Amino acid sequence: MPRYIFITGGVVSSLGKGLASAALGALLQARGYKVRLRKLDPYLNVDPGTMSPFQHGEVYVTDDGAEADLDLGHYERFTGVSAAQSDNVTTGRIYSDIIEKERRGDYLGATVQVIPHVTNEIKDFVLSDAGEDVDFVLCEVGGTVGDIEGLPFFEALRQLRQEIPLGETVHIHVTLLPFIKAAGEMKTKPTQHSVKELRSIGIQPDILLCRADREIDSGDRRKIARFCNVRESSVIQGLDARSIYDVPLAYHAEGLDREVLTHFRIDEPPKADLTRWTEISEKLHNPDGEVTIAVVGKYTVLPDAYKSLTEALVHGGIANKVKVKIRWIEAEAFETGDQAALLSGAHGILVPGGFGERGAEGKIKAVQYARESDVPFFGICLGMQMAVVEWARNMAGIETASSSEFGEGGENIVGLMTEWTKGNERMERNKDTDLGGTMRLGAYPAKLTKGSLVEIVYGVSTIEERHRHRYEVNIDYKDRLEQSGLIFSGLSPDGVLPEIVEIPTHPWFIGVQYHPELKSRPFEPHPLFAGFVGAAVKQSRLV
Repeated sequence: MPRYIFITGGVVSSLGKGLASAALGALLQARGYKVRLRKLDPYLNVDPGTMSPFQHGEVYVTDDGAEADLDLGHYERFTGVSAAQSDNVTTGRIYSDIIEKERRGDYLGATVQVIPHVTNEIKDFVLSDAGEDVDFVLCEVGGTVGDIEGLPFFEALRQLRQEIPLGETVHIHVTLLPFIKAAGEMKTKPTQHSVKELRSIGIQPDILLCRADREIDSGDRRKIARFCNVRESSVIQGLDARSIYDVPLAYHAEGLDREVLTHFRIDEPPKADLTRWTEISEKLHNPDGEVTIAVVGKYTVLPDAYKSLTEALVHGGIANKVKVKIRWIEAEAFETGDQAALLSGAHGILVPGGFGERGAEGKIKAVQYARESDVPFFGICLGMQMAVVEWARNMAGIETASSSEFGEGGENIVGLMTEWTKGNERMERNKDTDLGGTMRLGAYPAKLTKGSLVEIVYGVSTIEERHRHRYEVNIDYKDRLEQSGLIFSGLSPDGVLPEIVEIPTHPWFIGVQYHPELKSRPFEPHPLFAGFVGAAVKQSRLV
């Protein structure tokens, strides 16, 4: 049976619980342990799939087609362990399952209540099979202690602490130590109150991870330990880092992993091998140059909407030992603004995914600029579709080329998936009532054209990548578009779904229907992002 580490937060949100969980998982891995990370989200949505990017940020997609919280992306990037549907659950999913069971009569007429029915479902999720030989399961609870919607989760954790054998659980509570400039003092009271709230629920934290913008002196550590009923060595400071990939090194230096293992009574743990993280830090902070990538998107006012994309570009920089500077450009700006002025100085142009008509024409203009100016271009999901539309309009003579996603009035070379979902259980589920059921979600294979740029970049002829989209480029237009010079260099194994397009006469122009950013890691950058940033490096030497 694995040991369990529970991570909760207090005082305010956005303290970095997800990063702390991911970094701790990486540190335990560095000591030779096998880990799995899970996220408990208190919101009532069944999953984040229908939530606005402006409210929730990115929707992360797993290999098995789960739409999940963006923290699962942190978990994967830091540990390399692929997440699954079983690693993220919401209040909405739990209540949906309970109501379904109640309607079937599974509870044999019992009154269904938060305790024990809801808490039992949460506990079953936490204790579900973590995989073979897993040593530690790390469970992060979203939100902050005291949130009314989080109470069932905290109650479930309280019960688990009593039911799991003594010494097999550790509870880490992440808090904030604000510095009041006018008083010239760091204040411990918010942390004290947060721990008091947690203890009132029946949970005594073992370790406090205190986020601060400056060093916590020994006096404040003793004060926190005394009033929060923890050992002084269990008060761990979490200072702001230059990069999120410095966090494992910083937390190791502060003794977080050592303290966790001490609480598990592992007196002589294996020594941590942090070579991977020191090498990454070295490449990040001592680059050989800098490139600018323009990202033309719809949700650029909230960078978290493109979290995996941002990190994948950083990974591409690590692969080429350069710093990647991202210039965020709202797609609608191209509809009235000067493309050349907006994109001047960019060494690469990336058009990411999105949903809806807003900004589509701006994305098409960005694609056109990249094509005509020989600037390296990378289109992802909707970005790939807009690249095909741009080519169809300006190079293949299909002047009204468009997507059915944008309504009537054009020749829709991009359309809603229908016939190809037949026989695919994951894509057909609840398709009549569930908006997400009409989407292609999760990992699907593709075959690459021999001698194409993508085959060279990947170094293999067959790939498997994660998808999240509802519309596809119509394969019936393949011959007509290829006759004018666009190459369909990646197709589904049955040849029905276009996966990749490229322009062989362009220095670097690739559009993909899937989301390669979801599989990129700092220690294993995705080939497409490594190749794109590499092309941007070459471009920077030409201008």
